[in-house]
Amino acid sequence: MKDLLTLRETAADDIRALLDTAEAFQEIIKRPVKKVPTLRGRAMITVFYENSTRTRTSFEMAAKIMSAEAINISVAQSSVTKGECLKDTMLTLQALKADCLVIRHSSSGAAQFAAERIGIPVVNAGDGRHEHPTQGLLDMLTIKQAKGRLDGLNVAIVGDITHSRVARSNIWGLTKLGANVRLVGPSTLMPPDADRLPVKVFNNLKEGIAGADVVNVLRLQLERMDKGLLPSIREYSRLFGISANSLKAADSDVIVLHPGPLNRGVEISAEVADSAASAIETQISNGVAVRMAVLYTLMGGAGAPTTEV
Repeated sequence: MKDLLTLRETAADDIRALLDTAEAFQEIIKRPVKKVPTLRGRAMITVFYENSTRTRTSFEMAAKIMSAEAINISVAQSSVTKGECLKDTMLTLQALKADCLVIRHSSSGAAQFAAERIGIPVVNAGDGRHEHPTQGLLDMLTIKQAKGRLDGLNVAIVGDITHSRVARSNIWGLTKLGANVRLVGPSTLMPPDADRLPVKVFNNLKEGIAGADVVNVLRLQLERMDKGLLPSIREYSRLFGISANSLKAADSDVIVLHPGPLNRGVEISAEVADSAASAIETQISNGVAVRMAVLYTLMGGAGAPTTEV
């Protein structure tokens, strides 16, 4: 693998290898001193054209744990504000001898555009409505560790499917490893190509999560929405919000995921978010291990992960 741009184009064996590598790295994160020399002398640069807390911080932590330099470019203070185009920004960072570029951009395909124009590895940290592959991987790792497998599980993705890059990465990653994926939400928030995806579509919450092993709850991305897609936030919450009552339709051993940030009381109740069924905090910690695995795979070369201090 040179780049990680999309789970749709990533082979199932490569996905399994990344998940296995992430599990190997989890032991390091639990140590009092979280430091190994795995990527000493390498440099990762993050360029985020959109805001981020979990993704950017976990990439920086992943790099630093493996002794790589982690450099964050603040777009608001960069030459982008002077009119520099994406291509020239990417070429500049390559010329500075970065070993890996992690990019988040509001335009779908921006990571692919960058990867086609520079020779260093590119990781897609979310591009428009397209994909967010490392989020998909950490969701899969969380499910695998909670359930012991992915094959044959029923996973319901609930909410704003149309605007969610997380949903798309989950769809491709989970179905490649044998899970059954359902999309649940109002018809106005379903992508027009939903019937061509390897999923089942439900416009009724109770039917969509009936017997589900996993419920992955998505945030309403109001910043990407056109007006008129929802009658009101209150109506959406009543019909599609995950509460303790609505969750009764799922499997009794269901786990609940959320990529964050949470809007408590809208797409998920505080009671569910803080319940024993919630794996949200585990997702966040798994994000560091997954991003360690990705950086190791793209920058570290072949062989078993180095876990010695």
